[in-house]
Amino acid sequence: MSKQTVSSGTKFEEIAGYSRAIRIGDRILVSGTTATGPDGLVGGDDPAAQTRYALDKIETAIKQLGGRLEDVVRTRIFVSDITHWEVVARAHGERFGQIRPVNTLVEAKLVAPHYLVEIEAEAVVGAGG
Repeated sequence: MSKQTVSSGTKFEEIAGYSRAIRIGDRILVSGTTATGPDGLVGGDDPAAQTRYALDKIETAIKQLGGRLEDVVRTRIFVSDITHWEVVARAHGERFGQIRPVNTLVEAKLVAPHYLVEIEAEAVVGAGG
């Protein structure tokens, strides 16, 4: 079985030796994704904006590997402050309200204090119909 990988080009992928996403067969696994753009943090201190940017990056990676956002079957959300859970959940719901993947949302200490949210995703190509 072949493995395809994609990178978003952040310095962290090279430093830590990981891929943004991997496709094996019909499965696409997307690494924990923060609101990191080419120039650093995107979304400032707005957890909803960081969530939307991370989901955009996730969708881009899935598309690069031949999938669609509708193929997502699981998301995992890590927030640095549990009081942000609802605003982050609502931003997630904007994109996944009709798709309805399984989901976990927990509080965690993230890699840097300015990151408010990190999201992982798993997709199965074709699962979205």
